[in-house]
Amino acid sequence: MSMLKIQNLQVHYGGIQALRGISFEVQRNEIVTLIGANGAGKSSTLRSISGLVPLKAGTISFDGENITKLNTQQIVARGLVQVPEGRRIFPNLTVEENLKIGAYLIKDHTEVTKSMEYAYSSFPRLKERHWQMAGTLSGGEQQMLAVGRALMAKPKLLMMDEPSLGLAPLVVRDIFEIIKQLAKEGMTILLIEQNANAALRAADRGYVMETGRITMQGTGEDLLNNQAVRDAYLGQARKKKT
Repeated sequence: MSMLKIQNLQVHYGGIQALRGISFEVQRNEIVTLIGANGAGKSSTLRSISGLVPLKAGTISFDGENITKLNTQQIVARGLVQVPEGRRIFPNLTVEENLKIGAYLIKDHTEVTKSMEYAYSSFPRLKERHWQMAGTLSGGEQQMLAVGRALMAKPKLLMMDEPSLGLAPLVVRDIFEIIKQLAKEGMTILLIEQNANAALRAADRGYVMETGRITMQGTGEDLLNNQAVRDAYLGQARKKKT
């Protein structure tokens, strides 16, 4: 049984149809990536799964339960947690205070402590800077904090929206190493990325999105080697770097 199953998802913003009946699945313990150009509907997909935007049609099932009508807090409580685009940390709070916000639904203090230990073991740099104001961290450290905050909610499935956005190439490499390490430890990950090359190298499976539709799917390796994908996304990425 799929951990996350999306069927015929349709989302409208005013008169614009952002998602045009997409369907896909995420199996337990795999990394799945959605790639596509700006405006393809990738972020709208994550926001609709998180309950942040209303659906025009379609169903969302998680762990065998229909969660289509649930609100964001109920969805997070079931273990479906999103790391938002742009990190959205609280710059005037310390690293530790930011992390604790991620555990706001956990009432057991012992469990919060365990989650904190797990976040710090995943990101030792955050432990070194636990007292530091989050706004003074580097971009890469802020991304680590955003992921660490999500881990505090004890996710079963972690959704990541553009984790490499605005980061230097060496930092991007580190972030993707962290993503692969989390997957090795049993985390299921749904990843949205404009860096198609890095995303497909990390992913077990991928879906290509164009103007609100899924136009192609396959293993990460198959899509990486697909000439149409290479021309549209990987070649484009190379051109931008030159």
